[in-house]
Amino acid sequence: MSSAPPDSVRGTAGANLLSVVTLLAALSVLLYVMWSRGDLPIGNAELRTVTARGDLAADELNTIEIFEANTPSAVFVSARSSRYPAEAPPVSSGTGILWDKAGHVVTNYHVVAPGDQYEVQLWNGLSYPADLVGQAPHKDLAVLRVNAPPQSIEPIVLGSSHDLLVGQKVFVIGNPFGYDHTLSTGVVSALNRTMRSPTDHLIRGVIQTDAAINPGNSGGPLLDSAGRLIGVNTQIFSTAAMANQGTAQSAGIGFAIPVDEVVAAVPQLIASGKITRPGMGVGLLDIQGIEGVAVRTVIPDSAADRAGLTGTAEGAFTRLRQQNGQLYEILRDRSFLGDVIVAIDTTQVRNRTDAIDALSQYEIGETAVLTIIRGNERLQLPVTLQGL
Repeated sequence: MSSAPPDSVRGTAGANLLSVVTLLAALSVLLYVMWSRGDLPIGNAELRTVTARGDLAADELNTIEIFEANTPSAVFVSARSSRYPAEAPPVSSGTGILWDKAGHVVTNYHVVAPGDQYEVQLWNGLSYPADLVGQAPHKDLAVLRVNAPPQSIEPIVLGSSHDLLVGQKVFVIGNPFGYDHTLSTGVVSALNRTMRSPTDHLIRGVIQTDAAINPGNSGGPLLDSAGRLIGVNTQIFSTAAMANQGTAQSAGIGFAIPVDEVVAAVPQLIASGKITRPGMGVGLLDIQGIEGVAVRTVIPDSAADRAGLTGTAEGAFTRLRQQNGQLYEILRDRSFLGDVIVAIDTTQVRNRTDAIDALSQYEIGETAVLTIIRGNERLQLPVTLQGL
């Protein structure tokens, strides 16, 4: 039988084991220190240390603060159509701006126009149904009202646009391509631009920026370096559109409706659902081969009716369907033609767009003098413009 080792032997072995463990621990600490200092090569690769970041620059902190403060005021707007199944994807989407504690949301008209059912997703990811309150197609503006809890509504801080300067920093918050709450930055690259609304009306005083505005940013906020709303993003300048290629590609130029214009329009949209603008109460029509714009219809008891304008007789046109499916109207008999407007005061009118642009310069109640061709006569008719 074997006997147990004496206590002296066991004590010596335990001491040796403790010494080995201590040595290994010390070696591990030494290797870690050498590795962290970059003194320990592994193969042929030099280990590098991580340099501390340090404080963020003041302009970076300002950008972060603007994004964090305004993200709750930028919402995702989706429009669906009752013509399609409920599970169908939205027919349109974009960004909206929480306007007030009542839940009004400002966005672009072209964002809501394709649909008749609306949904707004807030910063917290929760979505709520929304009602269309009003729209101004000629300004590319619309107002929804989201049925969300009041505590989740964070209205945007309003600024001004009349005192902007080229070169000021601007910030865009939106949902480009469906990516929620994306930030892009840039500067005011030009002021007092003119652009066309979806209904071909001129929008003046537009802000131009080089901050990225992509599909999905439409209707979202353009902010200044104080975090105030200075514009509603609406369009990009597209090289493809200029070349009639059909697919929009940004040229680094975006446009925003100035906030001063928005502030004037939104209360009217909330109160009455529309914005009154100067007009005559006529339907206008471009006819190939005829100088000026033809008066097709005159609304009874309108400003045009009271001024004595004459519309085109029924049966004056015949419709032809072209290969692309679009309907074109051709004048059947020139003797059926009504008045043709060739000038409004001193502005020459060559087509419907010229007439719309000219009338937009007036206020409701002002008088515009129309130069018209009626048969073989050239006449001048004063028209006192009404609200439409």
